[in-house]
Amino acid sequence: MSTEPSERAPAVPDERHAPDGKVIGIGVTAVVAAVAWAALGEDSFDSASSTALDWVLSNFAWLFVVAADVFLVLCVVLALSRFGRIRLGRDDDEPEFTNLAWIAMMFSAGMGIGLMFYGVGEPLQHFLDPPPASGAPAGTGAAALNAMEYSFFHWTLTPWAIYGITGLALAYAGFRKGRGNRLSSAFVPLMGARRAESWQGKAIDLLAVFATVFGTATSLGLGALQVAEGLNLTAGVENTTGVQLVIIVSLSAAFVLSAFSGLHKGVKWLSTLNIVLAACLMLFVFLLGPTVYVLDTIPAALGGYLHDLLPMASRTGAFTDPDWLGTWTIFYWAWWLSWAPFVGTFIARISRGRTVREFLVGVLLVPSGATVVWFCVMGGTAIRLESTGAADLAATVEDGAEASLFGMLEALPLGTVTSVVAMVLVMTYFVTSADSASLVMGSLTSRGSLHPPTWLVVTWGVLMAAVAAALLVVGGLDSLQTATILVALPFVVVMLVLCWALVKELREDPGAGPARHHALHGLRDAVRSMVGEAMTEQGGDRHPRLRRAARARRDAEPPEKED
Repeated sequence: MSTEPSERAPAVPDERHAPDGKVIGIGVTAVVAAVAWAALGEDSFDSASSTALDWVLSNFAWLFVVAADVFLVLCVVLALSRFGRIRLGRDDDEPEFTNLAWIAMMFSAGMGIGLMFYGVGEPLQHFLDPPPASGAPAGTGAAALNAMEYSFFHWTLTPWAIYGITGLALAYAGFRKGRGNRLSSAFVPLMGARRAESWQGKAIDLLAVFATVFGTATSLGLGALQVAEGLNLTAGVENTTGVQLVIIVSLSAAFVLSAFSGLHKGVKWLSTLNIVLAACLMLFVFLLGPTVYVLDTIPAALGGYLHDLLPMASRTGAFTDPDWLGTWTIFYWAWWLSWAPFVGTFIARISRGRTVREFLVGVLLVPSGATVVWFCVMGGTAIRLESTGAADLAATVEDGAEASLFGMLEALPLGTVTSVVAMVLVMTYFVTSADSASLVMGSLTSRGSLHPPTWLVVTWGVLMAAVAAALLVVGGLDSLQTATILVALPFVVVMLVLCWALVKELREDPGAGPARHHALHGLRDAVRSMVGEAMTEQGGDRHPRLRRAARARRDAEPPEKED
């Protein structure tokens, strides 16, 4: 059903909005306070954060697990339901980008520091030290299969379902309803427009800002760890906290320079270069590594993941090691939740004019497919090299996940060259991630402006780098993971309420059509009709219920006209 012209959503204005002084003041003050506490009171900060983490994992690990499942199930239900026909924009809007361009940009969103850091490290760690629930002996074929399954579980459908729900809510509120480019605009169905503009809406935007700051700081910290390890292995530079801080300062300076110079086209060009370099690196490993083993791994691991998805998705600390769950699954779900405003805004921005079904199918399958191939090539190669004795990668795992990638590359031809390429990739991802995330936070703190002031964008970028540096000084990777989980706890509640607001508004959208036209309803009616007719033909109309139904159908038929 088409909406009337008067009901059509206006195009989102691409104009500057004044920065929100209260939101900026509270957000900056809170982040600076956290950085100061971590830098000046290392012992008290580490003790308080560790205690808080234990409390969260003991009492709310189930909430992260259930929430992640809700996001995935909701994405599938919305894509298959009548709501899938709703267009993200006016009913006559066409997609802003071609399918090929849209898929390419979606693929670019799926690549980043995380895949460079964990693409080799996670499968290899699970292979050498299998998850407790798997029961697989270390270093065996069963351990290899479980390693790939858990890598897929942590990196494919579930995280992209989290991003998909956020992006769908933002795209619907922005393009279909013509609201601002803020997370709070998606809560209008529950709060009303006035409250969404008041302190309640600002609180939601602030939580999104905090989540993005600490989630992105985690990625920047991982990038600094990996670059420092790469310099250690290729140039002999000792990997120390001081070197990591120098890397963060240098790359942050590059981001600030690009922001102040207005080289937005340069950042876009750099993002495209990232994809090309990553694809070339993966192709190199695929061709010069165990090619046949990788080809065998893709269908076997994918099938195992789909078969074991339900047990993995419903596993909590009740019957397995809660510490392992907190280190891996809960950390990942918190990390993806922290990145949701950032990635959700990006995929919403490029998806105007697409239907809900096109959007969700593309968001779930395209990046997930690219991630499956990446893990099978990079992680599968590492597992094969280790299991056959061609390389001793167990030693690199002891040094941390950041060393595993370089250890695998060193075992292949041109190891020094490819290690340099990997370091360049991580550094460019650092700059582009800081640029994009700070732009999103600038938008959230300037009333949804698509072009927030440069000084505001730079401020958030510098604060993100400061958070990453402070957490690395306090406790390295463990502190990064702890901060991400703690900040994501209140935000997971916001995300669950977001699902409610989205479904409520979709149900009232005339573009979905009447409920009686639901595909499943039509199938049910067709089956009932066929069963009823078949039983009638076989004399089944002697049954009282069928007899009454047949009589009702006859009474509803119009009388035949007489000649």
